[in-house]
Amino acid sequence: MSMLVKVLLVAALVLSIMVPFGAYFLGQPSRSRYKRSLGCNCFFFFGTLALAAVLAYGGDVHAAETAAETAAGMSTGLGYIAAALATSLSGIGSGIAVASSASAALGAISEDQSIFGKSMIFVAMAEGIALYGLIISFMILGKL
Repeated sequence: MSMLVKVLLVAALVLSIMVPFGAYFLGQPSRSRYKRSLGCNCFFFFGTLALAAVLAYGGDVHAAETAAETAAGMSTGLGYIAAALATSLSGIGSGIAVASSASAALGAISEDQSIFGKSMIFVAMAEGIALYGLIISFMILGKL
């Protein structure tokens, strides 16, 4: 893709955002006018993105060796990202679950001491989510 095409695509993306909302704000704001402006914005923006994707992949052909090296590096990088996402998202989910279940368990224990074991099981089950994510990330890292 030449530099001129890249500059034109960036200009088209910026204009696809600015022109519909500029037309909306110049007239009398109303709900139907906003919907029409938003629809026009989405149509032109995603149309320009689709055109950019077609132009980007219609370019030069690279050597097979370079493509294989790039694919190997890309798969390793994506593997590390997958392991990081598995650990981080399961940790966030576990934190949210433990926050709600532990506070409810403490409230229930303060009223009745005999349900301590049952309430701690629910807290431990919520904490298990983080451990499952960590195990999955170790499995992903083992394949790299």
